[in-house]
Amino acid sequence: MSAVASLSRIGFIGAGRVAQTLASAFARSNYQVVAVSSRSQANLAGFCARFPAGRGELAAGSPQEVVDRSSIVFLTVSDDAIAPVCASLKWRAGVAAVHCSGATEIAALQSAREAGAFVGAFHPMQMFANPDVALASLPGCTVGIESDEELRDDLHDLARAIHCVPFSLPPGVRPLYHASAYYVGPFLVALLSEGSKLWKRFGATERQAMKAMMPLLHGTLAAVMDDGLARGMGGCVARGDIGTIRKHLDALENFDLPAASLYRELAARNVPLALERGTLSPASAKKIQELLQH
Repeated sequence: MSAVASLSRIGFIGAGRVAQTLASAFARSNYQVVAVSSRSQANLAGFCARFPAGRGELAAGSPQEVVDRSSIVFLTVSDDAIAPVCASLKWRAGVAAVHCSGATEIAALQSAREAGAFVGAFHPMQMFANPDVALASLPGCTVGIESDEELRDDLHDLARAIHCVPFSLPPGVRPLYHASAYYVGPFLVALLSEGSKLWKRFGATERQAMKAMMPLLHGTLAAVMDDGLARGMGGCVARGDIGTIRKHLDALENFDLPAASLYRELAARNVPLALERGTLSPASAKKIQELLQH
């Protein structure tokens, strides 16, 4: 049985892209979004525009008014602001205080806990560059959840209600968990940018490069989902094709030395996967490693 009286009245302190996405998702799942506060008038306007006029549920006000009106309060402020914003508010017993940071421990909400509130973290593993795109991509994504025991089932239910997959995180792992997301989020964008730069070298535009590389990316993801990381990986390292690796390095070193260094680092990470895949012999692996180190 839930220790929280009701999670039907949801409030947000902070009205940026994460808040706009989650508020829209909760509303679509028949939860009431009743209060919002933001220092940014532009964010506040964007948030409120997502709710039909005249319904009467949503009220914009101060952070304290959000706490007073809501049964669960999402602190969707910057990571560094979570603790001071939380500490500035008067919490009451039974309300839930939840942040949406991936790397911040729930100890940042200790002042709410001391006042009798239940605390937790609700972090969707999703890019939030555009709330409309994020909302469309939200179903199926994992939500990393850490909370007081009394709140855990409620947060899991909230994740399922917006068609996400709840995953319970043990205490103390949030920075490591959050870092993992960067390899398929911002770091992936950086790798796509590196590939795009090579296309620009021979006259293509960024849009042309993305149009060419997206089917390959989708195919790579499909192969990995079908057969795992090692067996889903193709390419010259997996084949033991040392001649092609040498050609790549020669071309990259003539183009940009940092790009060649990045290639060497990433190709080296392919070697143990290729060995696990069974298509690369230990002898060929050694030759590739030697080539990459030069």
